[in-house]
Amino acid sequence: MHLTAVFEKVPEGYIGFVEELPGANTQGATLEEARANLTEAVELILEANRTLAEETILGKEVIREKMLLPAA
Repeated sequence: MHLTAVFEKVPEGYIGFVEELPGANTQGATLEEARANLTEAVELILEANRTLAEETILGKEVIREKMLLPAA
């Protein structure tokens, strides 16, 4: 699975977001900083979503399995 990062040059530096993951957006003074910040934002969003999901299913009988998405 690949995600698409989009960066735009703005007067303050760069802003960036991930097309496939709403809420994953950031900024940086340089493109490298924006890339690093966006990677961290994606990691934090996935971690938060995982925590919320675990709280939602706590005490329930569920099946959890890894899911591999084919390349687009």
